Amino acid sequence: MSKQARGSRQPELFPRSKRATIPVTANHQLVELADSVDWTELEIRADKVRAGKLKNAAGRPPQMRVLLGAMLLRATRYMPYRVLEDQIRYYAPARYLCGLTETEWSPDHNTLHDFIELMGEEGGRLINEYVVEWAVEEKLADPKLMVADTTAQEAAIPYPNEMGLMAGFLSSVVTASKKAGAALKEFVAKAAKNLQAAKEKVREYRLFAKQKSKQQKDRMTAKMVTLVEKIQAQLGQALTSAALGKARLTKYGKVAAAKVERLNDAMKKLIPQIRYWLRTGWVASGKIVSVHIPELYSVVRGKVGKKVEFGLSWGIRRLRGGFLLATLAKGTRDLVDAKFAVSAVDEHIALFGKPPQSYAYDRGGWSDENIAAIKQRGVKDVGLAPRGKAAWRVGGKMKEKLVSERAQVEGGIGTIKHNKYGFNRPAARSARMMGASGQLAVLGFNLNKMVRELAKRREVVLVG
Repeated sequence: MSKQARGSRQPELFPRSKRATIPVTANHQLVELADSVDWTELEIRADKVRAGKLKNAAGRPPQMRVLLGAMLLRATRYMPYRVLEDQIRYYAPARYLCGLTETEWSPDHNTLHDFIELMGEEGGRLINEYVVEWAVEEKLADPKLMVADTTAQEAAIPYPNEMGLMAGFLSSVVTASKKAGAALKEFVAKAAKNLQAAKEKVREYRLFAKQKSKQQKDRMTAKMVTLVEKIQAQLGQALTSAALGKARLTKYGKVAAAKVERLNDAMKKLIPQIRYWLRTGWVASGKIVSVHIPELYSVVRGKVGKKVEFGLSWGIRRLRGGFLLATLAKGTRDLVDAKFAVSAVDEHIALFGKPPQSYAYDRGGWSDENIAAIKQRGVKDVGLAPRGKAAWRVGGKMKEKLVSERAQVEGGIGTIKHNKYGFNRPAARSARMMGASGQLAVLGFNLNKMVRELAKRREVVLVG
């Protein structure tokens, strides 16, 4: 029996065209967004961020309108950069959003990633502030009433136990060193014996740790620390030699060498922390939870089933109407409830020029000092939930309104943590990109809400 040819057994008379012709639906959500946004204002804000980060203005100017459209698309629908490239290239509403319906060109995934990385957390925040100010102008948000809360942005990292951190460090160093020049390749060869011994200890720990006591596991960890210190000593010598030949490295070689240096610096801080834990049984202050992103930290939440989250802290403000504003913590102590309860009002004043008339926060921010400070800033109704037997500073209908509004901020936080927006566990390999992902998630939430509310006002049924 002869082999059947691939494809249809009844070929078409004329070859099918590869150039699709399809109209863009006027009531598509992305079309409504493209027609409503003030692109000139977005370009002004993006240029401000770009000018502050570039060394000079040399080179070809970017396709700002296209890249901003791509940024908004990824904010409203979280997706990997290669999928984003495909969406812009082949999906008609996405091309319309990016202003590409009159051309066949579209940006590649590297260009899209580099632009969003350039904008960073600051660019996402500036554009999100524009959307919230736009909502206030449209009477969809009311800055006279604000509620606030803090939350954690989890990082996409494994649980940070000591043995896992050291194993991850060694495997990453070996992989990067093989691409980072002769000196580091030589280090891998010289340290092969110690690396193999460390590999065997990690395997033994992972296979048999459950059967051993805590004292036995601690001894295994201590032996692993000693091995890692020996390997680090060899790595330090290799990095000193590699510094002399750094100018001869290619682009990817320089990236790999820089990665090895960052990993080594992180492990220099982590080893004493592990020693402290083995000696005292207490976790060291500022404990590193990821050698790849050492800026991450543990956030104690006290939730059922998840007492600690590993990532970054954020402050979330919600205006009446449901629109959100986000603030990224600069450090572990920057956005604790006791501080953010007051600083949220300061940020509100900085954006809108005056304080809210009514303000609510949970009991984590309650104190007589905080209430006095918030009153001093001009807030009339301070609805900080009291602790213990303390009394509310507001009553009647105002108390009920603030309690209701305060409960709704949790819904907004839960929504941005949905996979649709990518706030939690984003595919980011640096704290900088985690910050950008967090702001984009809030921006996407606000943009989708804005488009829906505007369409509802005009009695337009959205599709897409």
